[in-house]
Amino acid sequence: MKAEAWLFSGVALFFLVTGGVYAAFSNEPAGVAALAVSFLMSALIAAFLWRQYGRGGRRPEDTADAEIRASGDRRFSFPARSYAPVITAVGTALMGAGAAQGLWLAVIGGGVVIPGVYGFVFGSERDA
Repeated sequence: MKAEAWLFSGVALFFLVTGGVYAAFSNEPAGVAALAVSFLMSALIAAFLWRQYGRGGRRPEDTADAEIRASGDRRFSFPARSYAPVITAVGTALMGAGAAQGLWLAVIGGGVVIPGVYGFVFGSERDA
């Protein structure tokens, strides 16, 4: 997953730089918010992929001379019950409403999103 992690890290860096330049030269908050959300979403995927690479190492798919049967035993399953998607969705909705209502609501939404993201990234360790 190292190649995928690098890819999404690059995408996150692109949105971070683009958002910073856009925020510096523009007075439009909607564009800044869209670029910030794009950065956060790609950074979340990059963090997940880096974490999975750290836990599992190189996959057989990452080597050029691997055989098909080398990855036959590898399985990845999502946990049956997790509150992380619900918590993340509520926090994201609060952050979206905060873009229209005020910064205070977006800050509360950010505080709600953090435990949800933590549950997404580290939740499978508790089940194993």
